Amino acid sequence: MRVKLLKYTQEPELAVAQAARLCYYKSDISSLQDELSISKARKLIKKVVSMGHTSVLEHAVFTFGIEDISRVLSHQLVRHRIASFSQQSQRYVEYDNIEYHIPEKIKRDELALSKYKEHLKSVQELYRYYVDSGIPAEDARYILPNAVTTKVITTFNARSLLNFFLLRCCSRAQSEIRVVAREMLKLVKVVAPSIFKNAGPSCIADGKCQEGKKGCGHPFYKENNGEEISAD
Repeated sequence: MRVKLLKYTQEPELAVAQAARLCYYKSDISSLQDELSISKARKLIKKVVSMGHTSVLEHAVFTFGIEDISRVLSHQLVRHRIASFSQQSQRYVEYDNIEYHIPEKIKRDELALSKYKEHLKSVQELYRYYVDSGIPAEDARYILPNAVTTKVITTFNARSLLNFFLLRCCSRAQSEIRVVAREMLKLVKVVAPSIFKNAGPSCIADGKCQEGKKGCGHPFYKENNGEEISAD
């Protein structure tokens, strides 16, 4: 899979800090930027977020291009409703060769992997038979499995991203979407470090596991370079 940060709000931390300033200062909107350095912006963001004033984070938006993910993942992704999505259409895009995702646990089992590939090959052959026989792609697609890969462009505001990371970076999340979420987190940390400093699953965000008795028992740890990794 490939994850790319396509576009984002220009100087996202300053945009958020300006919104925060507006809420607490008498200044005119035109003067909100006066003497607002990046260091001051980051201090202000830390302060307002600690107060629970996270609505100001919605003024920073981030657009990602995500490729070669399964329909299983895309169905989970669109459940994050405070975001925008555009997805490659199986109605208008006709497949010549079906590409598909293979879960890691199936890859590790030689017999399971062989049967998986055999099934996908038969699906490919039946799909091509339908399309070559004049059946529209929008009807032939009904036989396509969740494993078939797709492409998505999605836009989140920073507040929604924090919630996304809270849920999908967790070790309890399905492995495919967890990998995508962690790649997205790495990308936004580069351009808005103060906003996403403590982003991640609840064991990173607030030091507590939100999964309760269903928790993985292996919270994230921080390497020397600050990258969050699973303990297992």
